[in-house]
Amino acid sequence: MFPQRRMRRSRTRVIQPLLCETGLSKNDLIAPLFVDETITVPLPIVSMPGQFRYPIGGIAPVAGDLWKRGIRAILIFGIPRDKDPEGSSAYHPEGVVQQAVRRVKAEVKEMVVITDVCACEYTDHGHCGIIGNTRGGPDLLNDPSLELMNKIAISHAKSGADVIAPSCMLDGMVGSIRAALDDAGFANVLIMSYSTKFASALYGPFREAADSGFAFGDRTTYQINPGNSREAILESQMDADEGADILMVKPAVFYLDILSEIATLGLPVAAYQVSGEYSMIKCAAEHGWIKEKETVLESLTSIKRAGAELIITYFAGDAARWLDEKQ
Repeated sequence: MFPQRRMRRSRTRVIQPLLCETGLSKNDLIAPLFVDETITVPLPIVSMPGQFRYPIGGIAPVAGDLWKRGIRAILIFGIPRDKDPEGSSAYHPEGVVQQAVRRVKAEVKEMVVITDVCACEYTDHGHCGIIGNTRGGPDLLNDPSLELMNKIAISHAKSGADVIAPSCMLDGMVGSIRAALDDAGFANVLIMSYSTKFASALYGPFREAADSGFAFGDRTTYQINPGNSREAILESQMDADEGADILMVKPAVFYLDILSEIATLGLPVAAYQVSGEYSMIKCAAEHGWIKEKETVLESLTSIKRAGAELIITYFAGDAARWLDEKQ
């Protein structure tokens, strides 16, 4: 007996595009950018081939080029000149992110500018807020750090940021920042919360790129254990209840099961294809072990298929070009 149901009928090359269940578009992509207050020319990031730290004066042209490629949103990280225990340069009116936001909004007016709200790049100890003594030794203090995040968020909003993205994984961070933004007159600024952020081994290249390594301990007291799915979903539900506009899962591909669950909560969901995911693909491609374009587009499609409306990826510019080639 020959089969009556022949699945290959729908896989002929002329039919395939009509029946594709998950489509990837340039509107799905957000490009992360590093802005360094201490440099005057772009500085290559060794562990992330093809990525750079950009000087403040050079960030607007980079954003403009991404806009021409069809990328409509960027996520800005700052590398400051000065660091201290309180991360005070993170909320300075003339801080690196504040200057970068103003330059981008002045020259690429329609670009959606998202700012990372955290303190690890700005503290001399490399942790994501204020450190104090706890029963377990020196660690991140939650509520004093919330006050710091409020200051950073307001300073970014004053500079013109469209979306605030708190990444510190503090308890109550969304509710605290939402109240602070509203009280300061920024009720229309969105919050894209790093609502489910795992204590992942995949952040190593980013820490080189952002100069955000920690001087002691680790971040497991505020980031999620990779084995904890119930906790991960609860974190996003709590941020949704506190008023987050967009939720986020970080990293992306290693946590697609979590992403698919969080996508059922009813809010838009972003997924961050992190530095380690980027560097693994780049390294394998440079050795000829995989095809870069095909692997990148497959990985981004898998993230979209799992439920992400937005994908933060260092491949954004290249992916935009490759998607044009497929048209």
